[in-house]
Formats: sequence, structure tokens, C-alpha cells
Amino acid sequence: MIRYIRHDEIDFEKWDSCLENSINGIFYAYSWFLDMAADTWDALVEDDYRAVMPLPLRKKLGLYYVYQPYFIQQLGVFSTYSLSPAVSQRFLNALPGHIRFLDYNLNTYNRIADDHPFVYGKGITHELDLIPPYKQLFSNYSDNTARNIKKAVKHGVFVTDHGRPEEVIDAFRKHKGRYKVGYSEHDYLILKHMIYAGMHRGMVKIRYAYSETNNFCAGIIFFTSHKKSVWLFSGSTPEARNNGAMSLLVDHFIRENAGKEMILDFEGSSDANLSRFYSGFGSKECVFLHIRINKMPLIIKPLVRAYLSLR
Repeated sequence: MIRYIRHDEIDFEKWDSCLENSINGIFYAYSWFLDMAADTWDALVEDDYRAVMPLPLRKKLGLYYVYQPYFIQQLGVFSTYSLSPAVSQRFLNALPGHIRFLDYNLNTYNRIADDHPFVYGKGITHELDLIPPYKQLFSNYSDNTARNIKKAVKHGVFVTDHGRPEEVIDAFRKHKGRYKVGYSEHDYLILKHMIYAGMHRGMVKIRYAYSETNNFCAGIIFFTSHKKSVWLFSGSTPEARNNGAMSLLVDHFIRENAGKEMILDFEGSSDANLSRFYSGFGSKECVFLHIRINKMPLIIKPLVRAYLSLR
């Protein structure tokens, strides 16, 4: 039986145990990560935490709605047993009536029919299996990717794990974030807390690229769990666009993890240039479903549209 459980009633030890043992577990859905990312969250729980579905919540004008928090690409159903479209459907059917609106990403393991009324669109992530040896992985790089790596080496760019996460965040804010995304000061603070919490748990690897004059060029923050490393966040300077630093960073990560039972998840993008960059390392597209449910009163529909335009 699937039950709706409010946040203060969740058994977090059982929740995280379910995530740890899920066939499709990922760090996004650990209780400590959700606590930082979401304003609050309730959950759907099957039996004694045999499968779970987190529901990040906000409340406006007395109405609750489920939303996709920043820094979490995928949520949905996480299960300790085999998943099927029927399982996903059972959880969606169990959503309580007081949730009047939902705008939410399932994970790549959650399938329902493409023509299902809840399916609003599809998201794309890029994944690369790191099991093959490095030479084999490198042979699948695009010519442009290989050229950028050689360029970085020629310019004297070097990669290290010594640095500060703030350098990566500050580079993003200065050179991209303030123009491209709507992150607030609070959002960046949450991100920093996430990174340090992940470092404390041994789940975070950060790789930094510096120029031959020891200037920070770029950095990538990887979160690892369940044999998958996810590119959660990155930042770079204009210099990195000219010296191939980002390509060298990714290549360095692939080189040091080649031959391991691990997936590198680039987190994907709807941006064609970023998608081309990710696929240049031989990664493959993976689809996750974006679902939307709208049972808001007619008078509130314009506010819903305004919310969606800001997200």
C-alpha cells in the first residue's frame, strides 16, 4: 500500500536505507539533500519503505504545489524492487487531492506512456559508461574534443583537486550565472552547503583547472553515489573558453575513473552547444519524463503561468 506521509512523520533512517538499496538510487533523494534543496517535502511511501517518492512542496495562497528544486534534476519513484510503468502509475495515482499543482521530473528509470495526460515533456541527460579502458573511451571522443584537450595541454593548463568550491561558484556567478539563470543569493548559499555536506560524506569530487600562471580557469563539482558520478555544477572564466580547460577537466575525470564500474552523468541540457560538448566525449542521451498536473482554480491560473515563466 502506498501512503502519503507528511515531512514530520517520515522515518528518515528507513528513507535513506531505501535510497541506499534502491535499484535506481541517486543522491538527489537522500533526506539530507532534500532538506537543503527544498523548502519542505512530504512523500509517498510504499509499505515499510519498500519504495518512495519525494514531493518537494511550496504553499501559495493557501494551496500546496509540488515543484522541482534547483540543483535536483530528477526525482520520481525510487524502489528496492524492479520498476515498471505500472509502479510509476500506482504512485502517481496515490497523489493526494490537496496537492493542486505539480511540476516535476521523474527519473530515467520511471516510465509511463508517452501519451499519458500527466506527461508534459521530456528532459535529456547525457551518460557515459566508464567501464572500458581509457584508450577505448578516448577513441570515441569527437575530433573537436580531442583538439580542445591538446590545446589545453599546449597552453600549460593543469588539473588538480586542490582548491575551494567557492572559486567554482564565484566563476559561474561572475561569468554566466547573473545573465543566464535566476539563482538568488540564498540559492548559492544552499549550493555551497550542499557541496560541503557532500564532501563531509565522501560523495563529492571537485576538479580545478589552472593556467600555467596559476590562475583559476574552471572547475567541476561531481557528486557520486550508486556507482554514478553526476556533474552537479561548474564554473569557468573567459580564459577557459580560449584554452580548452573544460575539455581537459572532463578528460582528466574520465582518465582517472576509466575501468571502474561507474557512469558519468553530465546532467544534460536543452542547450544545443552544451549537448554537443557532452556528446563530444562519447556520451549517450538518456530521457527522463517531465510531468505536470494542474488542478488549480481558474482564478489562480495566471499566477501559475507566471511561476512557470520564472522557473
